[in-house]
Amino acid sequence: MARHVERTAAQADRRKRSESGWTLIELMIVISIVMILAAMSLTTYRNSVQLAKEAALRSDLFMMREAIDQYYADKGKYPDALQNLVSDNYLRSVPKDPFTNSSDSWQTVEAEVQPGSSSNAEPGVYNVKSGSDATAIDGSKFSDW
Repeated sequence: MARHVERTAAQADRRKRSESGWTLIELMIVISIVMILAAMSLTTYRNSVQLAKEAALRSDLFMMREAIDQYYADKGKYPDALQNLVSDNYLRSVPKDPFTNSSDSWQTVEAEVQPGSSSNAEPGVYNVKSGSDATAIDGSKFSDW
């Protein structure tokens, strides 16, 4: 009977040790799963930031192009610079390019001189593009938008 009591006491002691903590393998598995989930969420976060910047760039380009078109419709000529859109109240301010963080990096496209106009007439800004050399998620360059 003493042996039986010793066995049950030893078994109870083993149960207490096994229930009191995690094994090294269990900890490694949990840490691996957490690392995989963190890596996946970081990738998703970076993509969402990139997509948000791309959407802001598209919106800014659309807004500035609309202002250029409205300026041309009202005055019969294109603005000399983007700052003219601000000074004539077509824009509140020239927006910052989301990828260069500067409002001075926009690349402007000059309008072609129209036939019949004087040769010294300045054609003005016809279009605007991003000054960034970066590439979008779809593979196109921002400077081509």
